[in-house]
Amino acid sequence: MVLKTFGWSFAVTALGLVAAVFYGGWQAFGIVAILSVLEISLSFDNAVINAGILKKMSAFWQKIFLTIGVLIAVFGMRLVFPVVIVAISAQLGPIEAIDLSFNDPDRYKELVTDAHPSIAAFGGMFLLMIFLDFIFEDRDIKWLGWLERPLAKLGKVDMLSVCVALIILLITAMTFATQAHQHGGGHANKAETVMLSGIAGLITYLVVGGLSGFFENKLEEEEEREHEAEEEARKAGKPVSGVVLAGKAAFFMFLYLEVLDASFSFDGVIGAFAITNEIVLMALGLGIGAMYVRSLTVYLVRQGTLDDYVYLEHGAHYAIGALSVILLVTIQHEINELITGMVGVVLIGWSFWSSVRRNKRLAAAGGDGGDGTDSKAEVSSGV
Repeated sequence: MVLKTFGWSFAVTALGLVAAVFYGGWQAFGIVAILSVLEISLSFDNAVINAGILKKMSAFWQKIFLTIGVLIAVFGMRLVFPVVIVAISAQLGPIEAIDLSFNDPDRYKELVTDAHPSIAAFGGMFLLMIFLDFIFEDRDIKWLGWLERPLAKLGKVDMLSVCVALIILLITAMTFATQAHQHGGGHANKAETVMLSGIAGLITYLVVGGLSGFFENKLEEEEEREHEAEEEARKAGKPVSGVVLAGKAAFFMFLYLEVLDASFSFDGVIGAFAITNEIVLMALGLGIGAMYVRSLTVYLVRQGTLDDYVYLEHGAHYAIGALSVILLVTIQHEINELITGMVGVVLIGWSFWSSVRRNKRLAAAGGDGGDGTDSKAEVSSGV
């Protein structure tokens, strides 16, 4: 199972490290290795969230996510994206931006730093909406019951997550964005840029998430009708056609996954500039890390890890909330990438430990934890 799932990741790692040696020697080898670890540590929560979505998709779309999705992640977000943001922020043509990334990496880094407020606002708002929609939803299984129960009651108010997100964006624009961090340690007023970028991130979430949710619901309805038709056909001995909407539903869920991955990659791309300005080494290192994140996502799905450790998804969403806040704070203040990565690791580790304790208690009590009553008992017992 491990070799089958991580085989491509091992192969890409070997090829990437060899390419790094040929490109820049052993120093480049070390940089690529460090960037790979950086990407994995910053994106582990991404894998958990992706697994929760990917487990609803067929094996075919899981393969698409692991193949075509990786090409989008590596070449789109880790190679093309840094060039695009420089081209837009500096009002350069794509060819000029690429030439700048190879021939003047210091200037390239300066332009990326100046573009960071808009990147952080877009990614921060997208991730914040994911977190808010999660904590405002009433769930049978609750991890931090003292917090999740009252928030679930508040979540009955229509559009509450959007209102909270807009309030946070407004506060960010009026505080951090007025003294946005720029290259050389300077600051500039980026309030308008942050507002526009944040609203764009919010709109992107609503459009992509809304479409994926719509088609997912349509697919579930179609599957119910298909199941009823299969029962009738089985009695009558007639064949039944497949689910027509599966492809369309899976496509929009795949699209949602890609936008989600893009938002998660913002901090990794920006953090990579603290290690190197070389766009080739950046693409190699972050690309290797992205491959492992995708393999880990598929592994979690196929092993049923999220079903066995039910609080992992909670921990990952809390890590998303923390990351969204960190992104917004970095508009003005620099935060070490180690802190960003450790926040996610600690929250997910805590949720895993809580899941293990839950499983032991249920095993001792002979319960299955499948209903809300058991879950509440677990929370009240100290989780």
